[in-house]
Amino acid sequence: VSELNQTGQLLVKNFPAGAVLLVRNADASNSVSALNPTCTHRGCEVAWKADQNAFVCPCHHAKFSATGEVLASPAKHPLKTYAAKIEGDSVLVKSA
Repeated sequence: VSELNQTGQLLVKNFPAGAVLLVRNADASNSVSALNPTCTHRGCEVAWKADQNAFVCPCHHAKFSATGEVLASPAKHPLKTYAAKIEGDSVLVKSA
């Protein structure tokens, strides 16, 4: 949690289901979003852009909401999401 608090996002590449990108939600709920950062258009790795409140693909500029929904093409399918919660000093992510 401390690393997530410092950067607002955290990429975990050794997650059992593949890479997962964690982003601290901007609301006061103390919640976190967990998504597979692989763009559904061509497989590039998306990045969280806090100023746009969106995940953006650097390859073809597809844009996804904090919940993984497509906001701008060329992607047609949402990002895979995972259930996640902050518990103590850890972020728990459920892969299935």
